[in-house]
Amino acid sequence: MRDDLRDLPLRERKKLRTRRALAETALRLFTERGYDATTLDDLCDAVEVSKRTFFRNYRSKEDVALAADSDLWSAYLDYVAAQEMNGPLIEALRVALDTTLSTMDPDWDRRFLAARELSEAVPALQAHSLGYCQDTTRALVKVVSGRSGTDVEEVRLRLTVEIFVAAWRTASLRWTAQGGHGGRDTLTKLVEETFAEIPAALASSA
Repeated sequence: MRDDLRDLPLRERKKLRTRRALAETALRLFTERGYDATTLDDLCDAVEVSKRTFFRNYRSKEDVALAADSDLWSAYLDYVAAQEMNGPLIEALRVALDTTLSTMDPDWDRRFLAARELSEAVPALQAHSLGYCQDTTRALVKVVSGRSGTDVEEVRLRLTVEIFVAAWRTASLRWTAQGGHGGRDTLTKLVEETFAEIPAALASSA
C-alpha cells in the first residue's frame, strides 16, 4: 500500500524493502529469462540475500511471482476487518475493494499486470493462483462472519463472497486482456461495470 516508509521502525523498513526488491527482481527475471529457467539461487544472488531471507518473506517461487495479488488481498482483508460495513453485503465488499485498490502503491498496476501475464503462461502459476484464490475466499468468509453485527446466514454469506470473488476475477481478466489499458482507473471502472451486471447475470435465461 501507499505507506510512508519513514513512519516505520528501521527494521520494518528494511524488511519491506527486501520484500519489494525480491518481488520486483523476480518479475523481471521471470519475464526476461523465463519462469522455469530462473532458479531461487538466481533470484537471491540478484538481490544479494540468502535463501533463508527469501523464505522469511515468501514461501516459494510461485508466491513471489504473484506477490502483487497477495499485496492486494492482504490489504483488502485487513481493511474489511477494520471497517464498519452497512447495507447490502455485496456492495459493501465492492466499495471496500475500490478503496483498497486506490491505496495500492503507484507501481502496483504494472506488477499486477506482469504477474497476471506470467500466470497465464506458466501452468504452475495458474495452479498456485487458483489455490490462492480459494484460500482468500475462505479467509474473507471468516473475516466477514467474525464481524460483530454481521447477520447473514452461512450459506448466503458464502454465496455472496463467491459471487464477489467471481466478479472481481471477471473484471481483472477483462483488464489484463486489454493489456492493462487505462491503468488502475480502467480496472476500477471495469470492476464497477462487472458488479452492476450481477443481477442481470443471475436472471439470464438458459
